[in-house]
Amino acid sequence: MQTPHPGRFATTGIASILAGLLALPATALADPGSGATPAADPPPRRTPPRSGPDAFPSSWDLDGSYLWLGPSGAASHVDATWDSTIGADAAIVRVREHDRLALVGATFGGSRWTERGGGRLWLDALAGTHLGSRMLGLSAGPLVELSDLAHPRLGGSLGLWAFLGMTPFVRVGMVQELGVFGEIGIHLALPVFRRARHD
Repeated sequence: MQTPHPGRFATTGIASILAGLLALPATALADPGSGATPAADPPPRRTPPRSGPDAFPSSWDLDGSYLWLGPSGAASHVDATWDSTIGADAAIVRVREHDRLALVGATFGGSRWTERGGGRLWLDALAGTHLGSRMLGLSAGPLVELSDLAHPRLGGSLGLWAFLGMTPFVRVGMVQELGVFGEIGIHLALPVFRRARHD
């Protein structure tokens, strides 16, 4: 008789053990008494799935409400002399590109004189319309002239502006005790908030 090689039995035993382990799950599912219960199906969906908004506003549609902030600079002729101002303002506007009255809103700003000292605060109503591919408009409202050496003086102004990326403007007005003034300048309007039109 020939002595069997031990490696042959070891290989056969390992194969049998693996086959038995692979057969266990199938046996457990087939035997209802094994204690294993299949997972229940999820409940049916009551609403259609949603992955986001149905449609995004077009990038070319500028209609909406805006908050604009930005610096401004101007040269003014007031009290019989020329001086320049540096300042900033904030504007809240509503844009409707295809309406005759394409822009309405208001702006509040302030500036400081570079030579005479003091400064100016204003609150203007804005209205604009399209002229060709550009938007032109009017501004009007009260102002307060401030001085380092005198009490505040009240006044008012009327202006004309154009939106060309930057916003050049001219305005004329009157201030108590100082008389009529004229001003030409430029404002850089930066949109910091937009609420798109939904109607």
